[in-house]
Amino acid sequence: MAEASPIQIAEVIANFQYNGRLVRGCAYGNGHINDTYLLVFEIAGMGRIKVILQRMNKDVFANPVMLMENVMGVTAHLRQKIIEKGGDPERETLNVISAYNGKPYYRDSYGDYWRSYKYITDTTCYDLVEKPEHFFQSALAFGNFQCMLADYPAESLHETIEGFHDTKSRFAVFKKSVEEDTLGRASLAKEEIRFVLEREDVANYFSDLQAKGELPLRVTHNDTKLNNVMIDNKTGKAICVIDLDTVMPGLAMNDFGDSIRFGASTAAEDEKDLSKVSCSMDLYELYVKGFIEGCAGRLTEQEIDLLPMGAKVMTFECGMRFLTDYLQGDRYFKIHREGHNLDRCRTQFKLVADMEQKWNTMQEIVQKYKK
Repeated sequence: MAEASPIQIAEVIANFQYNGRLVRGCAYGNGHINDTYLLVFEIAGMGRIKVILQRMNKDVFANPVMLMENVMGVTAHLRQKIIEKGGDPERETLNVISAYNGKPYYRDSYGDYWRSYKYITDTTCYDLVEKPEHFFQSALAFGNFQCMLADYPAESLHETIEGFHDTKSRFAVFKKSVEEDTLGRASLAKEEIRFVLEREDVANYFSDLQAKGELPLRVTHNDTKLNNVMIDNKTGKAICVIDLDTVMPGLAMNDFGDSIRFGASTAAEDEKDLSKVSCSMDLYELYVKGFIEGCAGRLTEQEIDLLPMGAKVMTFECGMRFLTDYLQGDRYFKIHREGHNLDRCRTQFKLVADMEQKWNTMQEIVQKYKK
């Protein structure tokens, strides 16, 4: 997407139900997909409040209206659960600010879709695990997310990105991108391509089980990185799961796995020095403990047994997606340097290889905390 102009942003701000005088607005966060802004309003006699404004990426999300229907349905359900538990729904789930037309989004004169959330104050989200306790708290949060939505009809949710975690289909797309090699980049990624092709069984694993009807469909977040959990600055506890764009029907193991591939890694997602990249078994165990505890018995025995495979499949899939995007011309993930997506895929594949070396340990840890 082209960068939004000041005139475009001003139009959007004027069409949301904000109170007070805008005193500051700036780009916010470092997400790969949407454009996010932090707005500060001053309300006479009440001080300043912050809100989040986001332009949804229409190249990624073909139907923003359906996406927001998912968000509204899930947050309403979560809000009710939080109230029943005596929690604070203003801080423990996302709260959408409506546009003046009464809808939870605004379509501007350029054809772009925007939405806005109340800013959750006195919280921080972390791109990397700075304290092991934060990773444990994120595990509790995503496990609790599964628990609270266990009785939500997953089949009623829209698929905001078709086949998002259909690893089998993504493998087929990957092979096609290699064969077509439209930009002549395949020769620069021979080892990485071979790594993927040798693991077709990993790509097919969950799809084959689903085809047999062995895995329950769950409401899944599908982007369970540490930086999608807000940590309270005072208590150090996770209080809110954010970024619900990819909430749709899915597998619990995928949500677990995406957390591991991101949070248990000893290096950044785009680290060039692969000697720094490994899957920390200490962090993995911490997350297993928190996730199973947060799920509070809502997962089946088979789902728990398959958590290590979730870590492997999601890490493999993510690396394959980075590599596919590199071969296709970096059309999906935002890049900040030449070969950025190639660097990203290499870190994921290093993690997969490391998991394969530690496979028995990963399985033993899950059994240790299985209830």
